[in-house]
Amino acid sequence: MALISLEDLDRLDDDQLEDDITDNPEPMDEEDRDRLLTHWQAVASTHHVSVPPDMTVPIQEMTRNQQQREPLPFTPVSSHEKMGEVLYEERLYPAGHWACVTKGEDLYEQSISMGFMKLMRFICKENSAGRYLGMTVPVVTNVHMMEDGNTFQKCVQTAYFLPAEFQTNPPQPSDSDVTIVHREPIRVIARTFFGTTTEETLTRQISLLWEILGATNDLRRDEYLVAAYENPGIPRRRNEIWFVRRNP
Repeated sequence: MALISLEDLDRLDDDQLEDDITDNPEPMDEEDRDRLLTHWQAVASTHHVSVPPDMTVPIQEMTRNQQQREPLPFTPVSSHEKMGEVLYEERLYPAGHWACVTKGEDLYEQSISMGFMKLMRFICKENSAGRYLGMTVPVVTNVHMMEDGNTFQKCVQTAYFLPAEFQTNPPQPSDSDVTIVHREPIRVIARTFFGTTTEETLTRQISLLWEILGATNDLRRDEYLVAAYENPGIPRRRNEIWFVRRNP
């Protein structure tokens, strides 16, 4: 597959593409669907991933509903600033049910892309409820480190927090690769960054946050979480790196 750069993506005029589609309440015509799929395929190519044509319906569904996204609930603990800039925040996230997919591709970005496509299918009707479940943000990826503390393990878990209406009775996935997991509360240190999420960019963000925090034994070093707030079709999307407290 021929790869394109982020500069090429900018020329796709993705903001105009999304405005044209999401501002129009009428069903998408074939031309709009083709434009949207082509845009996602172009973005995916930067992650060395192919988006198959059968992803057209999930992409369309999530694009049209992107303004109705339910945020993960959390309790703010503290916020740390320097010269007006928020360096990091500490938050407590409650227990709850997540839909999870674990992938172990050659590249981190391949694993998260392929995992997220499976979650999109689950969210968009491939579930026992037989309906669009609704999107929550952020989508959270668990990254486990090798013993050297610097290299990512191959297996990466991408997880979607079920909307509030489904927390007590989670719909079951049609795809056996998607599992419903109940997670305990977690307390995290969160720092925002923008752009794509590759192993290289995440390694840099992890190092930067350790520099800010300094030495501490209260945070885990064998696992980090990556929170994505916007869909992969947005080149300069908002993300966060999360460090996990050992004792919530």
